[in-house]
Amino acid sequence: DVQLVESGGASVKAGGSLRLSCAATGLAYSGVCMGWFRQAPGKEREGVAAIYTGDGDTTYADSVKGRFTISEDRSKNTMYLQMNSLQPEDTAMYYCAAGPSAGCGSLDPTYFPAWGQGTQVTVS
Repeated sequence: DVQLVESGGASVKAGGSLRLSCAATGLAYSGVCMGWFRQAPGKEREGVAAIYTGDGDTTYADSVKGRFTISEDRSKNTMYLQMNSLQPEDTAMYYCAAGPSAGCGSLDPTYFPAWGQGTQVTVS
């Protein structure tokens, strides 16, 4: 079974930084789309960033471009999200997800069948 485990969420002050990690097991890590999504209370889940493990191509939501960086370590089957210049509107539960390459361009959560349990990020 595919298992995705997020870590790194915390409470930080505005302007601060965090790095989230997502460890993946049970999937052929090469050639899939790995993505980060977030969901704030009362809001729909939205795509934040994605990386295609086949060639490292990345996609970002406009709201995080220039502040967040997605990366991966294939030797560890682990994906990261470096978040800088955090703002209160970044407060949400952050989820790691995996799916076919088609999901990478759209950041559409419906393309991602495998999800982690989430890690909370709170910015005050």
